[in-house]
Amino acid sequence: MTARPSIGAVVLSMGDRTQELAKALETLLAQEGVDLDVVLVGNGWLPTGLPDGVRTVHLEENVGIPEGRNVGAREARGEYLFFYDDDAHLPTTHVLARLSAAMADPAVAVAQPRGADPDGRPSPRRWVPRLRTEGGGAPGEVVVFWEGVCLIRRSAFDEVGGWPGHFWYGHEGIDLAFRLIDAGWRLQYCPDVVVHHPATQAARHAVFYRMNARNRVWVARRNLPAPLVPVYLGVWTGATLVRVRQVEPLKVWFKGFREGWSADPGERHPMRWSTVWKLTRAGRPPVV
Repeated sequence: MTARPSIGAVVLSMGDRTQELAKALETLLAQEGVDLDVVLVGNGWLPTGLPDGVRTVHLEENVGIPEGRNVGAREARGEYLFFYDDDAHLPTTHVLARLSAAMADPAVAVAQPRGADPDGRPSPRRWVPRLRTEGGGAPGEVVVFWEGVCLIRRSAFDEVGGWPGHFWYGHEGIDLAFRLIDAGWRLQYCPDVVVHHPATQAARHAVFYRMNARNRVWVARRNLPAPLVPVYLGVWTGATLVRVRQVEPLKVWFKGFREGWSADPGERHPMRWSTVWKLTRAGRPPVV
């Protein structure tokens, strides 16, 4: 008899989405065909009123999204880690079993489902790890992934050091994807496995422009070969000037950009040139 996949599910919450969290947990606990350990991390919130089967961790202060996920990953038990936004929900009882099946190849580190807004609004571009997004994008191997809802092999996650906790918010998935691919792992996109998540704009967060710029610099300084760092950052600076036409957000963005150079980005492990080539062949050279 084949063993059931064991999954440690990590849900991060600030306690400000009561109804959404209740549905997220209800549909998570209803999953079939897997052994599930659910850990809810209260990020600056003391978790209360949760259903049976949910273990909790209380963080007195909000430590940010990636570090909050790291805390949950250290607590959760399972061969796989399921990172799950508290405003998402699973529309069927076989989401986790199907994502686990996509990890049958031991070289696969990440399986990402397709995010869909439950009210039918268009999915944000950032949810689809493809250059072509028609129909949700083609299935198969990818070189980026959506952090909001994803299944990650624990051994791969631990090998590369987990999420960059000091990023606080923004680009932590790019950083992790770069490190996983450079370590020889593969990422898999499964658009036939659908999860529901409100279609929101990343710029709604007050820290968006600062973190977007700072963490973009940190991604480059941590992961890219030295000759590519100025190219990567030059391209993104140009793209930002084209996309953001308002003076005040640009001021905040450039403040974050300067912070990215003055603050410590964390340990540097420049990727191999063979990894650069792999990303380029996939249509995503690490300069865009």
